[in-house]
Amino acid sequence: MIPEALLGVFVIFCRVGGCLMVAPGLSSTRVAQRVRLFIALTVTLAVAPLLLPKFGTQLRDAAPADTLWWIGCETLTGLAIGFFGRAFHFALETMASALATMIGLGGIPGNPVAESEGVSLAGSLVMIAATMLIFAMDLHWELLRGLVASYDRIPAGTPFGAGPMLAGFVDRITEAFIMAVRVTSPFVIYSVLVNLAMGLANKLTPQIPVFFIATPFVLFGGLLLLMFLSNDMLAQFIGAYEHWLRRG
Repeated sequence: MIPEALLGVFVIFCRVGGCLMVAPGLSSTRVAQRVRLFIALTVTLAVAPLLLPKFGTQLRDAAPADTLWWIGCETLTGLAIGFFGRAFHFALETMASALATMIGLGGIPGNPVAESEGVSLAGSLVMIAATMLIFAMDLHWELLRGLVASYDRIPAGTPFGAGPMLAGFVDRITEAFIMAVRVTSPFVIYSVLVNLAMGLANKLTPQIPVFFIATPFVLFGGLLLLMFLSNDMLAQFIGAYEHWLRRG
């Protein structure tokens, strides 16, 4: 019984660790690898008593090839669940970088939050706020609840399937980018209007460098718009991410 229980715990760790390796917040490069490993082990040991009875005697009678199949299936399932949640961060980070360009902050580098590549200053600000809200609103616990519930929809050792995985990822990417475009649409309108006005002014007075003179005012207006809309932007992001966590 003990070797079977240890193997069951390791299989659970494959799904939990695979999900936490790419999930928003916990997968950040700012979190040390040992810390992430410790969190994955702790979560695995916490949920193991709930999930081990669902395995039955399948692991006891499994051949070595079947055991490797279980490990591969559980790791891929965990990675797929984590990528589904990470899609919301990908979309928000992309549109946050576009937002920085729209308000004139595109050339000012910022510190990366979840990735190792550099991002814009406005993008760093938006992503840090979004990541903090995930933990402040206890949505990381909701992710763990979803991991436990995933064993009812995708039993252990069952292949996720390339078709459903790709279809689900496309659906999540579509939903995430629709949300990201919706929350940054005021800045798109602002950028179009401001550049149109500057283009007309430059056409009427070509001897004056309008674009250089107007840059501080464009930046001030963009920061003012960001200040007033930041709460709604983050609320839309958290609402979409929470809806996916609760409904799947």
